Amino acid sequence: MQLTKETFFKQAKAICKNTLMETLNIEFVDFGDDFVVARMPVNSRVHQPDGVLHGGATVALAESVGSFAAHVFLNLDEVFVRGIEISANHVKAVKEGFVYAKATFIHKGRTTQIFDIRVTDDHDKLISVCKLTTISLPK
Repeated sequence: MQLTKETFFKQAKAICKNTLMETLNIEFVDFGDDFVVARMPVNSRVHQPDGVLHGGATVALAESVGSFAAHVFLNLDEVFVRGIEISANHVKAVKEGFVYAKATFIHKGRTTQIFDIRVTDDHDKLISVCKLTTISLPK
C-alpha cells in the first residue's frame, strides 16, 4: 500500500501526542520513498546554558525522525521497532530558528535498519551528522 501525505501526517501527529516529541515541538514536515524529515524550533527550551542548541535535543530529534522512518517503511502489523544505537557528531552551533533532521536509509534489512540523519539549520548548513540503528522484532 502506498503511503499518502494525508496518512503520513495523521500518523506523525498521533505518535507525537504526550511524548518527548511533543515536549520539544518536533514536527514531521516531509517524506519520500526513502526518507523522512522533521523539524524542531531552536529556542530557550532546547538551549544549553550558554544559549546554543543542546546536543541532547539534537540527538532526540535525530532518533525521533529515524525511528519514525523505520515505523513508516516497515510492516508494523508483524514487527515492533526499537532504537539500539545512535551516534552524533555536532559540527556547528545554532541559537535560533529551526533545525531539520532528514533520515535516509543506509541499510534496510528485515531485522536491522541503519539511518543516516543530517541535521541542518534554516539556511541548509550542516549542524550535526547522526547515525541510528534500529531493530525490528516480531510481535
